[in-house]
Amino acid sequence: MSLISKLLAPRTSAYAHCDLPCGVYDPAQARLEAESVKACMVKHNASDDPDFKARAIAIKEERSHMVKEHLWVLWTDYFKAPHFEKYPQLNGLFNEATKLAGAGGTKGTNDEAVADQLLAKIDEIAAIFWETKQA
Repeated sequence: MSLISKLLAPRTSAYAHCDLPCGVYDPAQARLEAESVKACMVKHNASDDPDFKARAIAIKEERSHMVKEHLWVLWTDYFKAPHFEKYPQLNGLFNEATKLAGAGGTKGTNDEAVADQLLAKIDEIAAIFWETKQA
C-alpha cells in the first residue's frame, strides 16, 4: 500500500443496514428466505443421502438466520412508536416470528409444519406492514 493510500484510507469503518434512511423495507425478503428454509426441509426429508441431508441442514440454518435478520431490520428500523400503538400485537408477532426462525424453531428442526408457522407469522407482519404503507 502506498503512502498516499495509507493517508487517505478511512480510519474507522461503519457497519449498518443502510448509510442513509433509505426507506427500502419489505417483508418479502424475510418471506423469501423462509420459503428457502421450507424447501430445504422438504428436500432434506425426501432424501436418503446423508451428505445431501447435511448440506440441506447447513443451508436451512443459514437461511433461518437470514429470516431473523430481515425481521429485525423491519422491527427495529421500519416500525416506529405510532405503529406499535396502532398495532399492539406487533411486538408479539415479531418476537414469535424470530423465535420460529431460531434454534427453537426452523433452525433446530426439519419439521415442515414449523416452517409453515413461520411463514404465517411473516404474512401477519406483512399485512400490517402494507397497511402502514397505505397511510
